[in-house]
Amino acid sequence: MDLLIKNGTIVTSSETYSADLAVKDGKIVAIGTLLPETATTVIDAKGKLVLPGAIDVHTHLAMPFGGTVSADGYFSGTRAAACGGVTTVFDYPVQRKGTGIMGLINDKKKICEAEACIDYAFHCCITDIEEGKIIEEMATAVEEGITSFKCFFVYKKEGMMVDDGTFAKLLARAKEIGAMINLHAENPDLIDLNVAKFVAEGKLSPWYHYLSRPEYVEAEADKRGIHWAKHLEAPLYIVHMADKEGLEAAIDAKREGHDIYVETCPQYLEFTSEVYKREDGRNFVCSPPMKGQESQDALWKAIQNGQIDTVATDHCPFQSYEKDWGKDDFTKIPNGCAGVENLYPYMLAAANDGKISFSRAVELCSTNPAKIFGCTSKGSLTVGKDADIVIYDPEKTLTISVDNMHSDYDHTIWEGKSLNGYPVMTFSRGKLVYKDGEFVGEAGWGQFVKRASRND
Repeated sequence: MDLLIKNGTIVTSSETYSADLAVKDGKIVAIGTLLPETATTVIDAKGKLVLPGAIDVHTHLAMPFGGTVSADGYFSGTRAAACGGVTTVFDYPVQRKGTGIMGLINDKKKICEAEACIDYAFHCCITDIEEGKIIEEMATAVEEGITSFKCFFVYKKEGMMVDDGTFAKLLARAKEIGAMINLHAENPDLIDLNVAKFVAEGKLSPWYHYLSRPEYVEAEADKRGIHWAKHLEAPLYIVHMADKEGLEAAIDAKREGHDIYVETCPQYLEFTSEVYKREDGRNFVCSPPMKGQESQDALWKAIQNGQIDTVATDHCPFQSYEKDWGKDDFTKIPNGCAGVENLYPYMLAAANDGKISFSRAVELCSTNPAKIFGCTSKGSLTVGKDADIVIYDPEKTLTISVDNMHSDYDHTIWEGKSLNGYPVMTFSRGKLVYKDGEFVGEAGWGQFVKRASRND
């Protein structure tokens, strides 16, 4: 054996129990009591929890947007992920008019082969279907393990938005080939209407970013996406759910037996729209924006009731001087916030504080993402699975600061947030990549995760 973790408390999505865990050649090979201590490395995890690594299924690394590029590339973003207990990240490459899917994906894979510190997978954002060429290439992508595609109902000026007809075509095609469509749901026409009104009135503070895309603007698009998915009988994954009304529509569709999946993000669970009234409100500008207290309460209730499927981050940070471009005009603020290093610690602290169970945190951040997106070797501490393991100390406290995070950004919306309990070790396929506040992994360690289709 290469690694033995003994005396720990193993947490799965359904149970918690005391056992030892053994690893060989990057895989979990045994779980039980009193395993022989013949491993090259033996770790005593007494008093600590042993968890599957988290899977952040929503990041934007090195993404061009808003006149710049997101602050974390594939090295710094995956380094930060590892230091927060995330052992697999999903990135969102954007297919543009005149380009195909696989060329884009292969270019990204080449970068990740050199830079990624942990394992990685891709969704592909589809912005233009080119008279059927992209529709055809989607099948090739699925064969290569790219089994999910994203649509935007917004970002018309950026050339990323799809209309309802294109969305319906993509839903139907995804269903046919065993894939799934992910959806960014907001109404672009209402956003444009609101923005034009506020600009004309000289109302340009970050507060008007929220008011230009309030709850009902997101809810309408949530309902529209759900409507088409239901009637086309196609699976749909709604990313970064932030509003109560849209959440309720998704829950109703689930109860009716439709394949609707809901993701939310830590920023919506922690902050409300009141942050946009702060002096540093521009730093919190993301889309969709944080909503009111009623929506936050609904999100937490759904987290606790099992009605939200995953928590991911939409990690897309920008530097403070870039955020400052919109200090006096919210329309110029690059949209996005940090989160990949904060995901698992935040949700595990919620468990440590009694808001949810540790098993629920594992389900939301690891097991469900693996199941929904076909990561067959990930998502649980099970013999035969990849040894993606986090050791968590429920007694360790940490106050988040830009100074103790591992990204390349110069500020974080999580500054000053204290967490009860924190990861102390992260293993990626049995390799130690994080220990006691320090990154100890290496660029190029990460491997591409070829995912199973929904038809497999």
